[in-house]
Amino acid sequence: MALSFDPQALPVIGIDDHLPAVLDAELQDVALRRRFTTLPVWTPEITVERRFIERPPADASVLVPLVQGEQISVLLTQRTDHLTDHPGQISFPGGRAETYDADAVATALREAQEEIGLEPAYVDVLGTLPTYTTGTGFVVTPVVGFVKPGYTLVADPFEVAEVFEVPLAFLMNPANHRRHAVEVGGVRREFLSMPFDGIDGEGKPRRYFIWGATAAMLRNLYRFLAA
Repeated sequence: MALSFDPQALPVIGIDDHLPAVLDAELQDVALRRRFTTLPVWTPEITVERRFIERPPADASVLVPLVQGEQISVLLTQRTDHLTDHPGQISFPGGRAETYDADAVATALREAQEEIGLEPAYVDVLGTLPTYTTGTGFVVTPVVGFVKPGYTLVADPFEVAEVFEVPLAFLMNPANHRRHAVEVGGVRREFLSMPFDGIDGEGKPRRYFIWGATAAMLRNLYRFLAA
């Protein structure tokens, strides 16, 4: 569904630099594993968007792939412009659950393999976050996992225009979280963005505008790690 507004053209109404960043020590392998095995008391900040499509809800999952290196990064995709749902937006690999999926984790792993060619054997699942319901009616389970060394990616050109990485530390620093608001159909909608200035596949500077459901789920990951 095409948007009736350009999210990048909307003014910033707030920046959350009053909130502390997650410390680098808490973004390392051992600390992240510990957080998912010894769960903190916490509450997700954003769980449901205002609906703008009336259709029955559908279960879905996304993979939040954490790539290890000098610093841990998050693997993200840009969706192609012709897709029906969320065209052209930056997202995690993922999609609708199928009846043959054993659970939400199986959905996330299958979709990641189909979209970007990430073999399930190269994903070390840490756990899941609470569901997030999009304005398009998808009840999404974020599945967080490390991507093991030796993986290869082959993006499905029908669904994925680009695959790129963003440092986890950047995303877990609320000073990089911006707030926006827009009125759609007489209803005020608020959302977060996390614009990241990176380098594209051709080695050229590019701003990646992470917003909407993806930014909201990253914000919930921040709350989880900061708890």
